[in-house]
Amino acid sequence: MSSPTRPHTGTAEGGRQGSPGPDPAAPAPEPSADPGPAPAAPASAVDPVKSLMLIHHDLCADAVDPLEIAAGLEARGVTERTARAYRHRDVFALAEEMYARVPHTEDHAAAELHAPPATPRARGPRALARLLLLPLPAVLAAAGLAAWPHTAGRPRLALAAATGIAVLLALRACLRRGPLGSRFPAAPGTVAYVLLLLAAALYGEGLISQAISGGPDGSWAPRTAPLLALLASLVPAAACVRAFRRGAGRRLGSSRSLDDFAAAVWPLLLALFALYLCTLWGLLGVSAATLHQATGLLSAGSLGALLLLARLMVQHGRAEAARAALLIACAGQFLALASLFASRLPGAAALATPVERLTALGGTGAVPALACSLAVLTLLVRTVPALSRASAHAKAAAETPGAPR
Repeated sequence: MSSPTRPHTGTAEGGRQGSPGPDPAAPAPEPSADPGPAPAAPASAVDPVKSLMLIHHDLCADAVDPLEIAAGLEARGVTERTARAYRHRDVFALAEEMYARVPHTEDHAAAELHAPPATPRARGPRALARLLLLPLPAVLAAAGLAAWPHTAGRPRLALAAATGIAVLLALRACLRRGPLGSRFPAAPGTVAYVLLLLAAALYGEGLISQAISGGPDGSWAPRTAPLLALLASLVPAAACVRAFRRGAGRRLGSSRSLDDFAAAVWPLLLALFALYLCTLWGLLGVSAATLHQATGLLSAGSLGALLLLARLMVQHGRAEAARAALLIACAGQFLALASLFASRLPGAAALATPVERLTALGGTGAVPALACSLAVLTLLVRTVPALSRASAHAKAAAETPGAPR
């Protein structure tokens, strides 16, 4: 007897039991156009550049070219060795990839393009005030010198005090605003060193002369011509600083690498430095001829060079290097005077020999000139490579968004 027919369960090869089998007459389903999300990358394939972009997201988002990213990375301590760890030959190559991988929108560029420029009417009064402020210290000092022969006794003392205070206040205003201004603070002690060097420009040579001759006994006239020329040199110094800032900014936008930027900036720096020195020597000659003082010119020239380099370093965040150079100049002059006075002790006459020989060769101005020249050379060796780095200018621009130019 045949067994009853069992219902077909539709069990197919590789199928699940109980599920209906495919209908051979039905058309085959078409492949889907969207295959679904791709499988995630394994954890071992981490993108190192992407992690660096996350760390420096603000820098990448605001940059307008790869060089700006390279300058920012350099300012944040990324070196060539770090770039090679990220499989790039240098910092600029790393910055190029970071810039290429950041999505850039046109909103920022369009906003800058269509932003209304500052009108000359809005900038005129402020720019004129800053322009008139630069020669003010020299004008005040010249007025005090003109009134000096017409006073005596207590009125002369009051005139000297009033002139000194007015000149210092005018100098402070010049160094707070305009091309010589800086948002970076000066290192502690910098102002004191500058004041000591200015006082040495007035009385240093006379004190050295008195110490060599066995004094000091009595009073001696200050050397006002060098100080007046230094105050007048604020105008060319501001012009050179402004030209350097603008020139470095243009080269920051046009250079294709950090090396190209450095090669273009250091000749500009040295050329403007030489231009300032030539202008300062001209002012020293005019001041000496006007006041009939032919001494102190060499030391004043080296002091002016030192003060300009120190200000540039402070403006670009290198205040410690500026203070160290000023300290070298002060220490050199102090040691020279100390050796002269110490030579009066029994058996210590040889201490004065170096200073006496130096003054015999170049006059009393040779001592401060040598001290300031050594400080200038020391600072110049650090200034040229420091200000040839794009990071110095990117850092200064970031710290001074609304600084006057």
